[in-house]
Amino acid sequence: MTIGIPEIATRVVRWQKEHGRNHLPWQNTRDAYRVWLSEIMLQQTQVTTVLDYYARFLARFPDVKALAAAPQDEVLALWSGLGYYSRARNLHKAAQQVVSEFGGEFPHTVELLSSLPGIGRSTAGAIASFCFGERSAILDANVRRVLTRVLGFDEDLAVAANERKLWALADQLLPNEDLHHTMPRYTQGMMDLGAGICTPKSPACMLCPLESVCAAHKDDDPEEYPVRTRKLKRSSHSWWLLLERDEGGRLWLERRPQTGIWAGLYCPPVFEERALLEHSTGNHAPLEDLPVVTHVLTHRDLYLHPVVMSASVRKTKINEADGAGYFTPAEWTALGLPAPVRKLLEKL
Repeated sequence: MTIGIPEIATRVVRWQKEHGRNHLPWQNTRDAYRVWLSEIMLQQTQVTTVLDYYARFLARFPDVKALAAAPQDEVLALWSGLGYYSRARNLHKAAQQVVSEFGGEFPHTVELLSSLPGIGRSTAGAIASFCFGERSAILDANVRRVLTRVLGFDEDLAVAANERKLWALADQLLPNEDLHHTMPRYTQGMMDLGAGICTPKSPACMLCPLESVCAAHKDDDPEEYPVRTRKLKRSSHSWWLLLERDEGGRLWLERRPQTGIWAGLYCPPVFEERALLEHSTGNHAPLEDLPVVTHVLTHRDLYLHPVVMSASVRKTKINEADGAGYFTPAEWTALGLPAPVRKLLEKL
């Protein structure tokens, strides 16, 4: 394994200034709120998808105090479609903690930033680097791939001790001078290399500023990195959704539990089997099956079976305790709904 290449930081900083991404709305700012918001949204989500959501969030919540003061349902509603909804719940909780514990100002250190909900070591490092010029490494999936290839780091990252070794190496390679300017450039440069040059398949090595010092390129085996033996297996699951309207055409929705898939979001009643759905209606209501909807999650395929009940058998009184009840289209469009559910309801 090749280590101790001092020119890496210099090359990355220079390359980023000339060839990296410098036009995104969360760049060229030291505003920790805006950087934090973008970092959370960009977790496992493409830049092109995030752009519109980022603009809408800032329009509604221009600063951390506005976000902290908002109802969680409104935050989830704006997040609807981005997926990984625990990010939105943690975003809201973190905003409240920044206001209550830090007077509305984000802390400057990785340690304190990491104490906020939803902010791990890598995200904290990005915020500290971009906003405060702190000498702090990041190690998201893209940067992990760049570093393991450049360093020839072939140890199994499924082992926690090896992950810690890579973190230590990432710290060693950080810039040492003029940190206020070089750290944001270096951090963004590593992200840009991983996103556009050092890709998982067929990396564009000829365009990379680290080509001549990259161990994986030298050995002509970049796609062998990073090494991780433990793989998550895909699974599939089926849910039956009861789409029930009352006499006025309002739709019955319930809030999902605070853990699990779509936690805290509104959704039609969910059943693991169609027989259970039928039983919930009293086994006598007319039912109509709609086409199955496939929703792809990170490690699971979720098959949604919408079932329309044409005659309501419930009482129309809303259960205020859990927020369940009948909602008009104007009301449910403002709720936090899972993206596939929102699309399904819009077609009814």
